[in-house]
Amino acid sequence: MLWSFVFTMLAVVLLARLAQQALAVAYGRYRAIFTDQADVRLAEVFLFLDARQLWALNVAFCAAVVLLVGLMSANVVLALMLGLGALGVPPLLARRTRQRRLAKFDAQLPDLLLALAGALRAGSGMQTALRQVVSGFAPPLSQELGLMLREQRMGRAFDEALSGLSMRMPTESTRLVVSALTIATHNGGNLAETLERIAFTLRSRLHLLGRIDALTAQGRMQAWVMAGLPLLLAVALHYLEPQAMAQLWESALGWTLIATVLVLEVAGVLLIRRIVNIEV
Repeated sequence: MLWSFVFTMLAVVLLARLAQQALAVAYGRYRAIFTDQADVRLAEVFLFLDARQLWALNVAFCAAVVLLVGLMSANVVLALMLGLGALGVPPLLARRTRQRRLAKFDAQLPDLLLALAGALRAGSGMQTALRQVVSGFAPPLSQELGLMLREQRMGRAFDEALSGLSMRMPTESTRLVVSALTIATHNGGNLAETLERIAFTLRSRLHLLGRIDALTAQGRMQAWVMAGLPLLLAVALHYLEPQAMAQLWESALGWTLIATVLVLEVAGVLLIRRIVNIEV
């Protein structure tokens, strides 16, 4: 009996040690991935911050979520799950920031092309026209084109600088503009008229995208209402009928139902967003 107890304790200690080592390795790997991706994504939006400080803020945010949920619900498992889920909040915010930056850049392109066409008609060269018009625009267009001009001053070819711009801002509008400028610089022709036509095309495309967003706004709102209503209803019933809802929070069957509901909620939101996401 004594030896059985000793072997059991040794097995528990060994498993705890292995779990600790696995968690330490996973923590270090996730931290390295987080800091590397944070450096790249922050540089893409011209935010030069220390990724290590962002990691510390992310850990503090997750700890605050765990503490707050634990105090409010007195459920350790739920608090830990939401704390782990909070680790995905910074990547989502970074992705959303990049999407907004790309959309704003596309919205500035028609005005840029018209300004370039006017400068070319006045007799300026392409690079001179770019330097003249870039200073009059707000970020992100002024930042991206300013970086492209600085690359040219450092000796990079104009075609390579345009390719770098297309890689940093991978949108259909940017690729169209880069292709037109590349072809025009190699083959010549009436570049001012070409830029004006492209500006008209991009403006029409933005107008069409705006109409699509307006027509599909109700569907996107329905997705969030559909996803949020069961959660709000569960919280309300938890405070109105705590004894009845205790079976949901404190039993294996209840946790199975919660996991099933979450999976179906996510699937429904993704399906609705796929339906209303119309590509032009």
